[in-house]
Amino acid sequence: MPSNPNRRRRGFSLVELLIVIAIILIILAIAVPKLSSARMQAQEMAAAAHMKTLNTAESMYLSQFGTFATSLAQLGPPTSGNAGPSASDLIPGDLSTGKKGGYTFTLTQTPQGYTISGVPDVFNTTGRRTFFSDQTMVIRQNWTQEPATVASPELR
Repeated sequence: MPSNPNRRRRGFSLVELLIVIAIILIILAIAVPKLSSARMQAQEMAAAAHMKTLNTAESMYLSQFGTFATSLAQLGPPTSGNAGPSASDLIPGDLSTGKKGGYTFTLTQTPQGYTISGVPDVFNTTGRRTFFSDQTMVIRQNWTQEPATVASPELR
């Protein structure tokens, strides 16, 4: 059967495919930074929620054992056996390690009570804010790489 020279070829030409690929790349160039920003904002909000969880756990620890916990491990689950002062099972195990959701959390005992700090693992990638709280349970934030302190503005 001879081929008909007037019949149009089926399929896409190389130029058409290159145009489609260029359009896809332009859309990706616009979407990826917005996606990264949204992810970072979500990690920051989660970090603030973790700070609230740690404050609540410290309050519960104080009511159960008469003193504030001195480490995140004391607030976390026990490795075996029942919960007690050395591992009270008040926070999840992953938070008791000090690293969660792109942030590193540190609990420090002070003469007045405790301080909690939350700093991003990679500033401007996992977060743009640092967080601070103490026994007053007020969460404070700092929009620079410097860790937030008691003098930093309150998170609202």
